Amino acid sequence: MSTSNTTAVPEAKGALDRFKFEVANELGVPLTDGYNGNLTSKQNGSVGGYMVKKMIEAQERQMSGTSQTSGMMK
Repeated sequence: MSTSNTTAVPEAKGALDRFKFEVANELGVPLTDGYNGNLTSKQNGSVGGYMVKKMIEAQERQMSGTSQTSGMMK
């Protein structure tokens, strides 16, 4: 397993970026397309943590056969 910060599926980068901005908007985190060093670790962590939570929920729904998407990666 690689520990580098690279996208495992490069084709998904655009969708992940859109998803990140969607989540940041939902949480009220002022994420910009560029430098975000002015944001706190808590703000950045909340975006990443919520992204993971939503991705896990979507995968669980897929595995259970439920087709509800609730706005994930449109």
